[in-house]
Amino acid sequence: MTRSPSSSSFPFPPGNLGLPLIGETVSFLQDPDFANKRHKRYGDIFKTRLFGSPTVYLSGAEAVRFVLLNEDRYFVNRWPPSTSTLLGPASLAVQKGSEHQQRRKLLAQAFQPRALVSYIPTMVAMTQHYCDRWAQQGTLTWYPELRNYTLDIACKLIVGIEAGSKTSFGEWFESWVGGLFSVPLPFPWTNFGKALRSRQLLLREIERIIKDRQSQPDMGQDALGLLIQAQDEEGNRLGIEELQDQILTLLFAGHETLTSAIATFCLRVAQHPTVLTKLRIEQAQFQPNQPLTLESLKQMEYLEQVLKEVLRILPPVGGGFREVIQTCEINGYTIPKGWSVLYEIGRTHQDSQIYPKPKEFNPERFATTGGTDKVKPFSYVPFGGGVRECLGKEFARLEMKIFAALLLRNYEWTLLPEQNLDFVMVPTPRPTDGLKVQFRPIPNGQRTNDQ
Repeated sequence: MTRSPSSSSFPFPPGNLGLPLIGETVSFLQDPDFANKRHKRYGDIFKTRLFGSPTVYLSGAEAVRFVLLNEDRYFVNRWPPSTSTLLGPASLAVQKGSEHQQRRKLLAQAFQPRALVSYIPTMVAMTQHYCDRWAQQGTLTWYPELRNYTLDIACKLIVGIEAGSKTSFGEWFESWVGGLFSVPLPFPWTNFGKALRSRQLLLREIERIIKDRQSQPDMGQDALGLLIQAQDEEGNRLGIEELQDQILTLLFAGHETLTSAIATFCLRVAQHPTVLTKLRIEQAQFQPNQPLTLESLKQMEYLEQVLKEVLRILPPVGGGFREVIQTCEINGYTIPKGWSVLYEIGRTHQDSQIYPKPKEFNPERFATTGGTDKVKPFSYVPFGGGVRECLGKEFARLEMKIFAALLLRNYEWTLLPEQNLDFVMVPTPRPTDGLKVQFRPIPNGQRTNDQ
């Protein structure tokens, strides 16, 4: 039950606010089991203090629905101070209300079907390039390589930078990402201080690229080119300062979370040979020389189920912060104005009433008409929902499918023994030991339906 209270008679949620100001922020950042420990002690809803603000943890389809559908009524978007500072005031992720909606329409032009189609050749070429290189290496630690792979694609398709991971831009970007979820102490030796410095270097380079594009007759068909030319109903365009922040946000969205999802796919499929066999049988139905298109990718129904299950069992974004702008009541507890809420995506995806045996990796749970996620709205929210649903979700889904299809058709990978396959959870899930694998091409004669 969720509603606005007629009085303040409801109690606050149980929990511990921790130390003054810092609260339990250090434990939140360092303990991957932070929320589970407190849920076991306090129940489905508990309070803590994170990044200086009393914060209520919420999970379950009904609670998530209440939060996501009451944007600007009870809640507004709220990132931790380090994140909002480093994303910048003009970032779509930070903008609120009508400004957010107007800018969202402009930025959506970089993710329309026509734009996505134009991105496919680059995604295919870069995927093939990286896979060939990994096959030559034979044995590798895969996660850092996957970060380079997604960064190269993001840099090329968003700002037109070739091999971004090998440039100073890539180094600055990694340093910037490293401070996004940190204690915001602006000293030069802290992660946050290093990230602030890297942000300035990134903005300077993005400004140079924007001005260079604006001086050319053809501004390009990457995301930057589309956004430079984009205009709203009144003919207004994005200024340079806003373009800088928006481009940084798109780079983060097109890299960090996508790397996490792809790494989870690689691990889970390697751990489930039956799933791998079914995936390869499906890929064998397509001619090897047939180009990948939006239509052919849509026909990969089992791959779609597997990717859905990947995003269910370990969503790249574990939850989302909101600020309470009007006191409300959730499940018999008062959530005061000025507090924060953190709606939990990962825990919502573990509801055993919707997903039987939720800890099991079972793509078939999405095989029924409409899929299990359609049984109850907001029970499956890897990309969020409501007015702030991830703008680049179709870009992410496209890249994941292209990567998976080419990998399954042409390569084999085996997990190496004696490595820690648990995931570090902050800022996004990543394998503790980096996912060490043996990687090799499949001999041509073995690329048949019996794999």
